[in-house]
Amino acid sequence: MNDRIIRIGGASGAWGDSPMAIPQLLTAEVDYLMMDYLAEVTMSLLARARMKDPSSGFPPDFIAYMKPVLKDVLARGIKVVTNAGGVNPAGCCDALQAVADELGLSLRIAFVTGDDVMPLLDRIRADGVRDAHSGHELPAEMLTANAYLGALPIKAALDQGADIVISGRCADSALALGILMHEFGWAEDDYDRLSAGSLVGHVLECGPQATGGTHTDWEDVPGWENIGYPIAECREDGTFVLAKPTRTGGLIAPQVVAEQVLYEIGDPAAYMLPDVIADFSHVTITQEGPDRVHVAGARGRAPSRNYKVSATWQDGFRAVATISIVGPDAARKAERTAAALIARARAQFAARGLPDFTATHVEALGAEASYAGASQSRATREVLLRCVVQHPSRQALDLFSKETGSIGLSFSPGTTGIFGGRPKATPVVRLFTFFIGKHDMPPPVVSLDRQSRSITIPGGVEVTAAAPADGQTAPAADGPTVHVPLLRIAYARSGDKGDSSNIAIIARRPEFLPVIRREVTPEKMLTHFAGLVDGPAERFEAPGLNALNFLMQSALGGGGMASLRIDPQGKAFGQMALEMKVAVPERWVAEGLVKA
Repeated sequence: MNDRIIRIGGASGAWGDSPMAIPQLLTAEVDYLMMDYLAEVTMSLLARARMKDPSSGFPPDFIAYMKPVLKDVLARGIKVVTNAGGVNPAGCCDALQAVADELGLSLRIAFVTGDDVMPLLDRIRADGVRDAHSGHELPAEMLTANAYLGALPIKAALDQGADIVISGRCADSALALGILMHEFGWAEDDYDRLSAGSLVGHVLECGPQATGGTHTDWEDVPGWENIGYPIAECREDGTFVLAKPTRTGGLIAPQVVAEQVLYEIGDPAAYMLPDVIADFSHVTITQEGPDRVHVAGARGRAPSRNYKVSATWQDGFRAVATISIVGPDAARKAERTAAALIARARAQFAARGLPDFTATHVEALGAEASYAGASQSRATREVLLRCVVQHPSRQALDLFSKETGSIGLSFSPGTTGIFGGRPKATPVVRLFTFFIGKHDMPPPVVSLDRQSRSITIPGGVEVTAAAPADGQTAPAADGPTVHVPLLRIAYARSGDKGDSSNIAIIARRPEFLPVIRREVTPEKMLTHFAGLVDGPAERFEAPGLNALNFLMQSALGGGGMASLRIDPQGKAFGQMALEMKVAVPERWVAEGLVKA
């Protein structure tokens, strides 16, 4: 057994994450910095940036954050692996090389290409590809189409001696897996270890979400202002300890990390990744010391023969008017204000022969608009009206924007102003997801020292969808029960995948899990989220974490930038689920295990 430990710091959870991450991690012992920047919407933003400037197309934060630390990183032998290449990995490499030249540093920077599917779209369209979720045909014009590459190109770049590896679109978890395959020599078919390495990346990819950020028991998490960024201390057998730099805020505990393990996945036993089908259902997390947990138990099997492709396309334009209204019946005033604005705009459209809005959406924020029909408070005396409209024409939305200037004269008393000024039309970007055979694409290419090398990718296997693993039959209640909020016996974390939301429900104690299994069913979840989720809902087991994971379909009003809602990614769904009332044994309250 190799006793060597490789320490990977999660230095970025998204484009826009804090610049404090890298300097903080450099106060600790790390061998690598892993930096994640990409999401589906990010790719379309970067594509539009590159249309305006061919040298752009990557998050500029990466260059800005690396410049002040680059000399120290190189001197300490710390390597960096990132997907900051966006839609232009070569341009990102050039920009970082210019910084290195300016600082007089000799740096070997590799970049990975091969994820761009745009050149293949004519052939794919002719083959009749359909969206994996909606079944719709591929739109005529696309903004982006990128396959989620795996870890092998990153491993190859490190094998060739790269100090920094810049990838375009790849699975977020592949950033860490490529590092560990390089360091420990894991084989392409050592699926349990590939799953374990993917788990490392999955835990690190959202930065401080693994160290207490967005944790259910938020009041137990100290030092938000200096929250620690995660460090995975990885061993050759695939197990790892999650830690953070000393004298930083945050909290590392089993319940915190369990929330991140289940974040944004469906079936924990079949997490589909380019290099492996990962099984996290029997992962265990144990406290090893203050702010240190030991993570083990990932398993894996052969991956699919396909890449997942996330493509984006523009579907008209959107404008959002945000108006503050104060006083009695503020919510009803807001709704009438929105109706009047929309009606005025429609009159303008009719006078000019323009078509109607393609969609409208009204929310009175402060009156529990996010709860749809389950709102419990309409009596608030101040709200923020959010009126969202969509139209094929930017010019039509300009007419709507001009009408908002009349709000303080024509409509409700207590109207105090437009936040951010009159609304501006912005493109509506929608997601189109499909699959392409790994061997139907040119192989990915690693470029280093002005030389390029193609990387051979294993073919994978045919994968058929398995039925949800719904676990044991929950026993009937034994003895008297009392109803309490689910929060009393569970933690929760929710996330998104397109128009679906996952909601992980994690038992606070192992003995609570059978009650959660009995009380929290897919049917009850759909009832609880009536008006928000169209369904269906599936429930999966994660017994190693004492957890259930729910996958809620048609849950986000289209999801991402396509959604009109204030919560287009289901970030609040976990909190909302914890409000559900569940029946627990009365003796648990009497014994002090559960608060009444």
